[in-house]
Amino acid sequence: MAMFGSFEEYRSGQQEPPAEQSAWYLYGVGLENLGKDKAAEAAEIAAPGPGQLLARVDAAGLCFSDTKIIKLGGDHPRLYGRDLANDPIIPGHEASLTVIAVGEDLGDEYKVGDRFVVQADVYVKGVNLAFGYMLPGALEQYVLIGEEILAGDDGCYLVPVEKETGYAEAALAEPWACVVRAYRDVRRSSLKNRGNVWLIGTPGAEDFDIRTTGLEYLNIPRSVIMTDVPQALAAEVKRAAGQAGVQVVATAGFDEVSVEELVEEYTGGKGFDDVVVLGSGSAEAVEAGDRSLNRNGRLVLIADKPFARSVNLDVGRVHYDATYFAGAAPSDPLAAYRKARPVHLKPGGKAWLVGGAGPMGQMHLQLALESSNRPAVVVASDIDDDRLATAMARFGGTATENGVEMVTLNPTVMSAEEFDKKLREIAPEGFDDIVMLAAVPKLISASAAYLAQDGMMNVFAGVARGTTAELNATDIALKGVRFVGSSGSAIEDLRQTIHMAQTGELSPNRAVAGIGGMNAAWDGMEAVRDGTFSGKIVIYPQIADLPLTRLEDLEGILPEVAAKLGPAAQWTTEAEAALLSHFLVEG
Repeated sequence: MAMFGSFEEYRSGQQEPPAEQSAWYLYGVGLENLGKDKAAEAAEIAAPGPGQLLARVDAAGLCFSDTKIIKLGGDHPRLYGRDLANDPIIPGHEASLTVIAVGEDLGDEYKVGDRFVVQADVYVKGVNLAFGYMLPGALEQYVLIGEEILAGDDGCYLVPVEKETGYAEAALAEPWACVVRAYRDVRRSSLKNRGNVWLIGTPGAEDFDIRTTGLEYLNIPRSVIMTDVPQALAAEVKRAAGQAGVQVVATAGFDEVSVEELVEEYTGGKGFDDVVVLGSGSAEAVEAGDRSLNRNGRLVLIADKPFARSVNLDVGRVHYDATYFAGAAPSDPLAAYRKARPVHLKPGGKAWLVGGAGPMGQMHLQLALESSNRPAVVVASDIDDDRLATAMARFGGTATENGVEMVTLNPTVMSAEEFDKKLREIAPEGFDDIVMLAAVPKLISASAAYLAQDGMMNVFAGVARGTTAELNATDIALKGVRFVGSSGSAIEDLRQTIHMAQTGELSPNRAVAGIGGMNAAWDGMEAVRDGTFSGKIVIYPQIADLPLTRLEDLEGILPEVAAKLGPAAQWTTEAEAALLSHFLVEG
């Protein structure tokens, strides 16, 4: 562990790289395969090559996604079957870095002391080589940054950070960027240009008076596949398609076609970009349309009457593949392509955060309360009373100051009838926004019943692809409710988050619940897996032996650090400076 004459010297990045470091390697499935006997290992530090940087890891946030890697090992989709026993990885993708050595070919672009966070979703030639997955991550004291990160498919995956920005708040910009991304509407407001469309007619659609007027303002697809489309509409589609040079194919009836064969024949196995189900006469057609969607595909229900039953739709793909469900009336089918919403939650509306007192839930709660376009009512529900109490202690004052009614509910301490009554008292017309932070399909189904007219459910929690939930197709078609989701973030989201933190618009440090040194990472991962902390855990790799510590317990361990905490034991850059000075500054 390097020692410094002052905290300013530490921040400068001016230091000799040590010969070795501590690192946590993952050798297989389960926490027992993280490190050796629950301990980090010594590892050599290589000097940077001509096109590389050597960076110090100043802070590393622990994420539930890290525990998914530990649970799945080499079977994790981002590890592509990697043999971890013989080729282990170093996890951790929430990192605050300081450059301490620059390769000779990079001297004009980078200098010692430059600070960055990493956009973890690194792509090289279309392959995801995510930081902390395929590429060595943040649970080491020093990391080599090479061409994959400096010159990947999207350019450089490092986002600059100002010198004065705290290390924890910089590291937490990555999970915060995922939260910011969840509310940024990047979905198409038209058919996909040169995409593939599947039009499915169902009983009742023959009475629709649909015209293609207005379609000229949409993008032009490559092909339109029609199944059981009413004759008048089919003729109109063919007329319009002929003028635009679009391929039109009429298939056999719905009961005779194979979804898999259609997808293979007309999309090369990728799936349809837009699936439009006309009429409410077949729930099976809706489910087939969902199964046929391409990544970023849109399922549109055009109906004027209720469906006979609910439908089972893949909510895992809503999260991971950004598939999207929307509806519209036959008189205005293009309404299904309206923008989801101009701001992240409906201003002045009512929002319900399901699982809203957990680590990520509290980040969504904070963003809702601190936003300049905030809702009037925010409900955070959770099955843990301690988490709910912590959420109220942390954010109740902010809610009051900003004129937001904040309500916390634990459904396990009341009957189902009492819980339903309470929700309907709070939102008689339903909730404008429901954010799902619990990856439970039955809970997604039950919560969706409380969506208001034009309400939106954001499937933020990642349920596996192929996981279906029973949803009310009538509400999608006739009430205009929508289901959206997102996974991860993009470079622009990380830049926006860093900007919000540096301008004071966002306070990432409020998410911190516990801290620890490098040797506490194993305990930290266990705590994240078991959900025993109500907020984020941050590891400081340059500190060796600080045990995993709740912020409210700092008074008895490091009183000089505890004295720098904010209200309700909030982590601050001042407390962080005191912590690092205590362990890393001589004298």
